[in-house]
Amino acid sequence: MMLAKLLLISLIPFCSIIQAIAKPKERPNFLIILVDDMGWSDLGSYGSEISTPVLDRLATEGMRFTQMHNTAKCFPSRAALITGVYAQDSGYHTTYRYPLRNAVTFGEVLQSAGYITLWSGKHHGVDNPYDRGFTHYSGLRHGASNHFNPGRQREGEPAPARKHTLRPWIFDDEIIEPYTPEDRKFHTTDTFTDYALQWLEDYKDDDAPILLYMAYTAPHDPLMAWPEDIAKYEGVYDVGYETIRKQRYEKQKAIGLIDESFPLSEPVYQNWDALSPEERSTEIRRMQVYAAMIDHLDRNIGRLLDKLKETGRHENTLILFMSDNGASAEVVGSRSLATNDPTAEIGGLARWESQRIHWANVSNTPMRHHKNNSHQGGINTPFIAYWPGKIHPGQINHDAMHFIDIMPTLIELTGAKYPKTHNGEDIAPMRGISLVDALKGKPLDRQEPLFWNWQKGMAIRDDHWKLVTLDSTEWELFDMQKDRSETRNLAKEHPDIVADLKSQLLNWVAQYE
Repeated sequence: MMLAKLLLISLIPFCSIIQAIAKPKERPNFLIILVDDMGWSDLGSYGSEISTPVLDRLATEGMRFTQMHNTAKCFPSRAALITGVYAQDSGYHTTYRYPLRNAVTFGEVLQSAGYITLWSGKHHGVDNPYDRGFTHYSGLRHGASNHFNPGRQREGEPAPARKHTLRPWIFDDEIIEPYTPEDRKFHTTDTFTDYALQWLEDYKDDDAPILLYMAYTAPHDPLMAWPEDIAKYEGVYDVGYETIRKQRYEKQKAIGLIDESFPLSEPVYQNWDALSPEERSTEIRRMQVYAAMIDHLDRNIGRLLDKLKETGRHENTLILFMSDNGASAEVVGSRSLATNDPTAEIGGLARWESQRIHWANVSNTPMRHHKNNSHQGGINTPFIAYWPGKIHPGQINHDAMHFIDIMPTLIELTGAKYPKTHNGEDIAPMRGISLVDALKGKPLDRQEPLFWNWQKGMAIRDDHWKLVTLDSTEWELFDMQKDRSETRNLAKEHPDIVADLKSQLLNWVAQYE
């Protein structure tokens, strides 16, 4: 009798796990939100003056993280996020023009565990997500498009600014190239949200849990926003780069996001007072529109949350928010554009404009550099995790993390299985670790270094040491516990650490050549 009781007691934890997996409603839903080219300080809860009340509430009622990392560039970041392996493993470290290899998507993994898997927005790859584990996919196959009209000119409108390739859109198994929306109220941010809202409505009575991946293209250029959103920021940026950057830094300290381990790096923006009135006007407008795009994103995320509440899924949904790289200093030149009217006002569909380096420096406060660099300004993203009743509110976590950690996290929370093969071919093992301990307020135990390599830039992070280079001509070493903004190069003081980390990094890069 006693043996039978002991056996019954010993089986309870195991049975609880099986029961959780067997009952779909008890497994969490996931809303993974990825925005495009947004800097580390561009949310109110990360120091910004931009109005982002929805995301700020998720941050204060959930957790903020100061050292979540992407890969410094759109498509490698997106590949790492959806696969749990480095972009080098999946063949997406230099180009997006070939199918993913040696990898599975988190859609395929969770779909095999009974999840409804939904993807709305940007892909920036060749595979059709509908064929790679997603119940539904609607969105832009390529990297960037005109936000108001990604296709051909519509009657009564100016020609939409666009690059030479007309952008294909996918609706499940249907590919439309080019895609010219009939709706004159079309904007990518609104439309991507509309797709998701319809799916949530369609599956509101389904007991299966949902994975919804929202891959927005804003605030990636071209800078385009609704006039009423732009008007909200009239006068805000008249004070110039330096004032806004200092205000953000002081706010970051005041709200407890950063401490003395985040020194303010040297600025790279031009002298505001040296600009002509016309130049200042252009720069003010540029940042007004950029801010309006983020404001608009926040409201659309609010629409998603309202729908989750309406359909009864909100209380058991883990929401993760991040950006695919730091703010962008890229300038899309005339050679890259098929149509563009540089005389049109910034913000409308006829002109393709970018944020550019000076405001990108502000957006990445207090970090150095920007998109395409392996310094923190290029790879460090704001990261928010929100899960009602599961995550203790108001926590700020400083552990080093990477997009490759998302797949292991989803697997631990769902009981899904990560396969060893896909379509008869071996796949790379997961490279990241689960973040579940961090969500519980516990420290992470990462046994392996983290690596980055995009174009000529490279970096390795091992415990609190980071070695990084822009182009392999100069190597910088930083103590990321004391100097998270990379302002004090310690390479000369620790040549042995430089040599060891450099050897590990170059060996890692070489295995993919």
